[in-house]
Amino acid sequence: MSDVRPGRLKVYLGAAPGVGKTYRMLDEGRRRAARGADVVVGFVECHGRPHTEAMLDGLEAVPRASCRYRGGGFEEMDLAAVLARRPQVAIVDEFAHTNVPGDGRNAKRWQDIDALLAVGIDVITALNIQHLESLNDVVEKITDVPQHETVPDEVVRRAWQIELVDMPPEGLRRRMAHGNIYPPEKVDAALANYFRPGNLTALRQLALLWVADRVDEALQEYRSQHGIGGVWETRERVVVALTGGPEGDTLIRRAARIAARSAGGDLLAVHVARSDGLADGVSAASLARQRRLVEDLGGSYHSVIGEDVSATLVEFARAGNATQLVLGTSRRGRLQRFLTGPGTGETVTELSGDIDVHRVTHERAGRGTLLPSRRRTLSRARLIAGPVAGLVLPVLLTAVLAQVRGTLDLTSEALLFLLAVVGVACIGGVASAVVASVTASLLLNYWFIPPIGSFALKDANAVLAPSVFAVVAATVAGVVDRSLRLSRRSARATAEAETMSSLAGTIVRGEATIPALLERTRETFGMESAELADEPPDTDGATFVPAGPGAYLVLRGRTLSSSERRVLAAFAAHVGSAVERARLAEAAAEVEPVKAADRLRTALLRAVGHDLRTPLAAGWAAVGSLRSRDVEFSPEDRDELLATADESMAKLNRLVENLLDLSRLEAGALTLNLRPTSLDEVLPTALTDIPGVEVTDVEDIPAVLADPPLLERVIANLVGNAARHTPPGQKVVVTASALAGRVELRVVDRGPGLPQTDRERIFEPFQRLGDSDNTTGLGLGLALARGLTEAMNGSLGPEDTPGGGLTMVVSLPFAEQAVGVEPGPSGPGRP
Repeated sequence: MSDVRPGRLKVYLGAAPGVGKTYRMLDEGRRRAARGADVVVGFVECHGRPHTEAMLDGLEAVPRASCRYRGGGFEEMDLAAVLARRPQVAIVDEFAHTNVPGDGRNAKRWQDIDALLAVGIDVITALNIQHLESLNDVVEKITDVPQHETVPDEVVRRAWQIELVDMPPEGLRRRMAHGNIYPPEKVDAALANYFRPGNLTALRQLALLWVADRVDEALQEYRSQHGIGGVWETRERVVVALTGGPEGDTLIRRAARIAARSAGGDLLAVHVARSDGLADGVSAASLARQRRLVEDLGGSYHSVIGEDVSATLVEFARAGNATQLVLGTSRRGRLQRFLTGPGTGETVTELSGDIDVHRVTHERAGRGTLLPSRRRTLSRARLIAGPVAGLVLPVLLTAVLAQVRGTLDLTSEALLFLLAVVGVACIGGVASAVVASVTASLLLNYWFIPPIGSFALKDANAVLAPSVFAVVAATVAGVVDRSLRLSRRSARATAEAETMSSLAGTIVRGEATIPALLERTRETFGMESAELADEPPDTDGATFVPAGPGAYLVLRGRTLSSSERRVLAAFAAHVGSAVERARLAEAAAEVEPVKAADRLRTALLRAVGHDLRTPLAAGWAAVGSLRSRDVEFSPEDRDELLATADESMAKLNRLVENLLDLSRLEAGALTLNLRPTSLDEVLPTALTDIPGVEVTDVEDIPAVLADPPLLERVIANLVGNAARHTPPGQKVVVTASALAGRVELRVVDRGPGLPQTDRERIFEPFQRLGDSDNTTGLGLGLALARGLTEAMNGSLGPEDTPGGGLTMVVSLPFAEQAVGVEPGPSGPGRP
């Protein structure tokens, strides 16, 4: 199969149910079939919509597979049949659907689709934005409806095409009101809840932004593949350059305002750590604070290494397709700018090309140091200027002193020449200083030491003066050069420490996933790509370092210096640690089910050993007393002993039934008989043995799809638990409501309530949350109630009772909601 071209995936993405994804999907299938393609329908749900059902005419459909699960009947896509049919194009609806367990089926439909793509079958599918894993919690906050079926974003991003099916909220609500999405009896509830204008607008924005990001990724990939360096102003991207100085906050806020003025504009902050380590005024604390400010304003922070700050800034901006670049005005004063030449701002402006450059003034502008820093590296310009100054500066000084001959003595003239040599050493280093020293010595001897106009020396003092002058000049030049080299070495270490600090901060903030670390490595060293490989690359132009056993960190792009390779080794160590953590997490995930089963067995043995002993001992004692011939019991005593024995046996029976049902649930062997069930049918039986229960608002509640005996046990367990925690004189209230295709049954108590941290623990087996009276049983009631509810395609969760107490909410689907129908916005409709 290695020579088979993988199939192509096309996803129709919508903001909400009803925008027309299935219709568009089938329409494309018909068009492809009309052009001669072999198209089949693997699985499509029309949800009773006539216009959509009409699109199936003329398309071949692969029969569905019938499945049984927990007593219910379901239909799924027959993956084996579609693979055997081997069409060119398969239409498979509901990308995020969860398959019914059993018979070796994949857990998710997107895994079925991967299997089709692997053998070369093109697939057309549909997906709502709320089913994307990264947006799951966002959608729940917007709609107050949890989404139980999700698909990883990366799976969707791999699609060959993603087409947005868009519809304004007003148009979608009109479709809903006309009965084109849900049946008439569900329209009012849907319009008042999930399909509110605000919800639909927010979901639409999420869909538009997600697709825009996907389009942006495709554009960046295209530009990279074709070597396009120019800026395409498809979207405003504002890059703000940070030095670590105090002016950073001002620059960030100004750049954020510029980005905010354009809808969807991006804010990127970048700090360039020079590869030679020479940077003035860098504060790690300021950079950390400014990074938090950037992230608070919705931007992203980046740290890169570059030898030339100006060129690195422009390269970063072009790589990110930035449209605007924000810099601070120079902190150097006028004299410093005159002595050291153009600064970063001027150079960036010259190199920027079609990128707009904003130079923002700030309170530190022009308030830098007066003289140029001695920690500067020797640039190419200074390497050229140094020897030239070594020749020219002594000549100019000679011309000036010749005009004022007789005003100064020989000592003063020698000191001026010495000062000129020191100045040349600061400009061009020791080699330039030697040139200046020789030149100055010759000129001093010829023009100022008698006999003037001749290199001849008449006495020992005349010989000693230029000799000492040459030694002092060379010594001073050497000291200056050594100071420069030591300063450069120290600054390089500072830059490396700064880079490692940025990496450590990334890990502390939880960004230590392997893709995040690879991206951080790529952008830090300014490379074209960074990836993990199992073996060293055999292609030229790639830099690689070991990243743990059997793993190599491979970078492609420019050639790295030795100091950068040292820093890269540290990055590789962190990547290797992330790889090892991922392997350990995978191993731990495999062991966790075994540990959970072991914990369950341990808890079961402890609980059974204690909680079964009490009713067993009481019943045994009662029966033993009745059988005794030594005591003559009165009829009242005999009846009391019989009642004790009967009650003990009833407790034992309930405990055993709960244990058996919980075991069946864990094993997936519980048999269900799902049918339309009204609350009036189950409530009387469920509440028979529980006095003081108030039932309200259950009239006219639609029937639910449930197993009546199991629903009775769920209600009885919940009401019994509520009764134990309700104070004397208060009643447990049972009420119900219908909303968005589901019935919500509430069991309300006025007890002490429950802390938020314990909301999920109460549903674990053998949890009694501190009860110590040993009369509350094994703690299986709520665990069993949730398991039975979920087995009937429902959900069970706690809420706070207004005024104090706890409310248990059982949610079940309407009976008329057919099996296999797309789940409504309120939750899933099948396991």
